[in-house]
Amino acid sequence: MKLPEPGPLGHPLSRLALLAALALLASGCSWFSWLPWVDDKGDDLDKPAELVKFKEEVRLKTSWSKKIGDGLGKKYLKLAPVIVADRVIAADGYGYIAAHDRFTGKRQWQVQLASPEEHGFFDFNLMSRRDDSFVSGGVGAGDGRILLGTTRADVIAMSVADGSEQWRSRVSSEVVSAPSASGGKVFAQTSDGRLVALDGATGARIWTYDTQVPILTLRGTSSPVVRGGTVYAGFANGKIGAFRTGNGELLWEQRIMLPQGRSELDRIVDVDGNVLVDSQGAIFAASFQGRIKAMRPSDGSVVWERDVSSYRNLAEGYGHVYVVDDLDIVTAIDKRTSDIVWTQAGLYKRKLSSPIAFSNYLVVGDGDGYLHVLAQSDGRFLGRRKIDGDGLSASLVVADGTLFCLSNGGKLVALTIVKRG
Repeated sequence: MKLPEPGPLGHPLSRLALLAALALLASGCSWFSWLPWVDDKGDDLDKPAELVKFKEEVRLKTSWSKKIGDGLGKKYLKLAPVIVADRVIAADGYGYIAAHDRFTGKRQWQVQLASPEEHGFFDFNLMSRRDDSFVSGGVGAGDGRILLGTTRADVIAMSVADGSEQWRSRVSSEVVSAPSASGGKVFAQTSDGRLVALDGATGARIWTYDTQVPILTLRGTSSPVVRGGTVYAGFANGKIGAFRTGNGELLWEQRIMLPQGRSELDRIVDVDGNVLVDSQGAIFAASFQGRIKAMRPSDGSVVWERDVSSYRNLAEGYGHVYVVDDLDIVTAIDKRTSDIVWTQAGLYKRKLSSPIAFSNYLVVGDGDGYLHVLAQSDGRFLGRRKIDGDGLSASLVVADGTLFCLSNGGKLVALTIVKRG
């Protein structure tokens, strides 16, 4: 089957809706202020929470810091670094990719991808915000390969050893989340609602699963999550699915949230955060303007659910699931009973990153460039440090107790958390 030529905004109906939405925004309308990428500066009564002083119990100690290209650009990119063996690999929005020794920060290799060819007048992109960045999905890794997605609908595979390009495969639309790889296959999600499996050695398409994309969606998709012979994915229609990796057979699907409301804005229910599979195999997923659900891996049946609105990745630890909602309130939920263990509202509307849990800590970044360390046990603040004034949007990664973050401005920092005496 011949796929349609991809466009910069993916689904044509989404393109029309975005034109209308942007026109209203340009006219000064604050109706869209609740959307995650829109600031309503006119509402002084609903400002982000100011940071308050507290007794710091830990400090964030920098092990090393490096500059990654020209940063993530202005397209709301969230290009998280990835750990592969003794290396941390990071990319900017403009095709620069580098591998550093994760212990010392010494650069192992760097490459610059050529900018995709332009295709004429109709490539004008309203989402560009006068920015020519094109790396939009990443960084993914698996089977000895580094994986990236682009706004030009390319999935690119590179060697972990030296960064050399192995192949690039054209898919149906832009790839705005990190591809995944396992068992000789590469999995990627596109902004037009497709999950595609590619041959890891050649990039040839093996199978594609297609969903219907709503008229209006958030800018983003979840990344495919592979466990054993199953790949899990969340979609803009408010559903998640479990698929057989070999042939794309749908094993089960579960609706996280049914679209409700009279307007298309009210009906946005994207599952943009990655599906969480915990160490016991339980499945968790959350949707925007919807719910968080715990599901059985065998058939996707619901164990429990709670109302929550989130478009970020979940985290788990201490028997809890951690969720950052669309107002940047952090909540810990008991994985077994669904009871709320604690809530931390001290970072309200500070544009938080997805949370990461390790050791005794839960860590998030914010839009002003601060890292915040919370206690997993009760959500109290333990430590704080400013990393970069350009902000922290990308997901954090951790390896052997070292935390790695990539700022919007392209600052890659390795840190450890040290208890204060």
